Amino acid sequence: MNSTPKPLDRSEGAKRDIITGGIVVAAILLFIGTGGNVMQAVVRALIGIGGGPDRVLATALVLNIALILFGWRRYNDLNREIRERTEAERRARYLADTDPLTGFLNRRALLVTGQRMIAEAAAEKREVALFLLDLDHFKRVNDIHGHAAGDRVLEVAAERIAAVLPPSAAKARLGGDEFVAMISFDPAARSDIDTLAAELVTTLDDTVTHDSQQIRIGASLGIALARDASITMETMVRQADIAMYHCKDEGRNRHVWFEQGMEMAVQVRNQIETGIREGMPRGEFVPHFEPQVHIATGRLIGFEMLMRWESPEYGLIPPERFIPVAEESGLIGELSLLVIREAMEIAKRWDPSIVLAVNISPQQLKDPWFSQKLTKLLVETGFPAAQLEVEITESSLFENLPLVRSIVTSLKNQGVSLSLDDFGTGYSSLSHLRALPFDRIKIDRSFIAAMGGSPDAQAIILAIVRLGESLAMPITAEGVEDEATAIELTRLGCAKGQGWYYGRAASAVDTDRLLAERGLLREAAIAEPRQGAGVEEPLRKTA
Repeated sequence: MNSTPKPLDRSEGAKRDIITGGIVVAAILLFIGTGGNVMQAVVRALIGIGGGPDRVLATALVLNIALILFGWRRYNDLNREIRERTEAERRARYLADTDPLTGFLNRRALLVTGQRMIAEAAAEKREVALFLLDLDHFKRVNDIHGHAAGDRVLEVAAERIAAVLPPSAAKARLGGDEFVAMISFDPAARSDIDTLAAELVTTLDDTVTHDSQQIRIGASLGIALARDASITMETMVRQADIAMYHCKDEGRNRHVWFEQGMEMAVQVRNQIETGIREGMPRGEFVPHFEPQVHIATGRLIGFEMLMRWESPEYGLIPPERFIPVAEESGLIGELSLLVIREAMEIAKRWDPSIVLAVNISPQQLKDPWFSQKLTKLLVETGFPAAQLEVEITESSLFENLPLVRSIVTSLKNQGVSLSLDDFGTGYSSLSHLRALPFDRIKIDRSFIAAMGGSPDAQAIILAIVRLGESLAMPITAEGVEDEATAIELTRLGCAKGQGWYYGRAASAVDTDRLLAERGLLREAAIAEPRQGAGVEEPLRKTA
């Protein structure tokens, strides 16, 4: 459990004082018993009356007194050294076991303390709950407000955690923004653990003040349970960590108990991440192209690139199965640029009137070098910047608007077009549209899907179209799936559309054939089919 430095044990000092006092008393009694005879001899020796024996006794007495004084001083020096060494060792043990920022136990000390706590609880027929608590969006605090603000948030979080937990709870900081608490409880009182977990989450869902800044934090909490002494601390921490990430997937700012099925989901996720890492150098990730047309005339004017995974083990895997894993693991930047490069090589064969639109992950907009990396691809592939359109989701604008402005301005200066994707579903505002040099607005497919039976949805689309007209930003509608929707969008003034009504995303080979049929392919040759290309299907092994 968490501990703080304690003063030295006063009983040890008292014992030494008793021993010292005993020595002094014994010396006094010895002197009284023999002092009369010895002193007479000493006096006679000093005045020159006595003979040899008296002088020897006097010399011995002086030497004994000197030795006693020297020994007494040495005894005190040794005692002081022992006290200092004991204090230093105690302080070193405290520092080795304690997180310096919060005063909680560190990971090493938690593993020892927690295992002992599990054993003691099992002997008393009690259970132990391990809370693993992760602060939501903590990296954003460091990125936006600085590391001093991040440290302040961690300190306040630790104070709030300690205020909620019972004194008997073990409290630790694993590192970063992860905290652990362990509570021993009676099996009949499991509902109390749920109550305590909910209180922790609620307490942390508040602001922290730092240098006049109000920083909002929240927490996701995973709980693992030890019913007996057979479970190890490593297993409990891993289970709670799995539950915590499951909690984040469910929307954050809540608590979730670990269940065995969650471990299988983590294994699948790890399998996908391993597949991404191994598949990138093998060229398993390829671009597919979804047609974009001029709604009023049906003229083909571009394609949106969509990433696909041609796995030799699982077949063709759609992006919703692997993109979230790539983003969580930090692989999305490398993966995205890899596929964009191939898309540019393919699109060089297209007629100059055909635009290639590529989606950019919000994670890539946190990279201050992103515009330079994309510009480098344009130069290396020889793809015209004027044929490239970069789509940015509006939710990513809130992360770090100054950095996003720098990136999009740099791309705009290279001649790249910019589109604001999923408009109406995030946190965008008119100020963002005015401040950033967008060329086009894309209406989210959810509004298009609801348009048929919802006057409100139609009103929203009409308002967005009018907004685009006033800002000289044409509108693209996603998710056009039938002729009636296309006709209605034409009536409302929407210029550009994409969706199953115009064609699904197709491979490079099929896209080349489509362009060749319409006389929009620069080269007569059509791309060769890739090995392993097939029909899109869920993540499952192929025969």
